[in-house]
Amino acid sequence: MKNNYDNIARYYDFLSSVVFGSAQKDAQTALLSYIPPGSTILIAGGGTGWILERIAAKCRHGLRIYYVEISANMIARAKEQAYQPNEVQFVHSAIEDFNLSQTDTAGFDIIITPFLFDNFKAARIPQVFRHLDTLLLPGGRWLFTDFHYQQAAPYWQQLLLKSMYLFFRILCAVEASALANVKPLFTSAGYAMEKEVYYFKQFIWSAVYQKRQQ
Repeated sequence: MKNNYDNIARYYDFLSSVVFGSAQKDAQTALLSYIPPGSTILIAGGGTGWILERIAAKCRHGLRIYYVEISANMIARAKEQAYQPNEVQFVHSAIEDFNLSQTDTAGFDIIITPFLFDNFKAARIPQVFRHLDTLLLPGGRWLFTDFHYQQAAPYWQQLLLKSMYLFFRILCAVEASALANVKPLFTSAGYAMEKEVYYFKQFIWSAVYQKRQQ
C-alpha cells in the first residue's frame, strides 16, 4: 500500500528527532492557538499521535477530533496518547478515501495536515487538496505543515530530501520523489493566510489558512 508508514511506526518519532531535533513538532504546535474552543477537527495523516497530547495540553477542552491515518501501526500508537478529555475518533483510511458519510458532522472547523502532501506525486496533489477543501466548513482554518518547496533550495536541503525520499520509498512505498508547490492551490481556492512560520533554516514551513466565507 502506497504512503503507508507501518514499517517504521515504532521508530518514526525517534528518527525525526535525530534528523530535525524538535523542529517538526515545534512547527506543528506553533499553530495550535488558532483552534477555537468547541471545534470539530480533522487530522489527516497524524502519524504516532503525539499532536493529540499537545492539543489536549494547549487548547481548551471539548474538542471533537477525527484522526485519519492510513497506517494501522500509527493508529495503535496514537491511541496510547493522553488525548482526554477531548473526543477522538480513529479512522483507519487513506485521507483521499475518507468522507463526511463516515462522520456525524456536516464539515470541519479545522483541518490539520502534518507532513501529508510531501507523500503525493505532484499530479495527485490538486485532487487531494480539493477533497480536503470540501471537508472544511466556510470560514474554517487549515493548519498546514510540511517541507518548504523552493525552486532553488540549498544543496544540503536537496541532498537531504533525496535521501529521505529514497528511504521512505523503500520502507513505506511513498509515491513522491520531489516536493511540489502547494501555495498556489490555497491562493486559487480563495484562502487567506493568517500566519506562516519557518523552522530548520527554512526547510520546514507552517501556515494557517482561513477558508473564505460563502
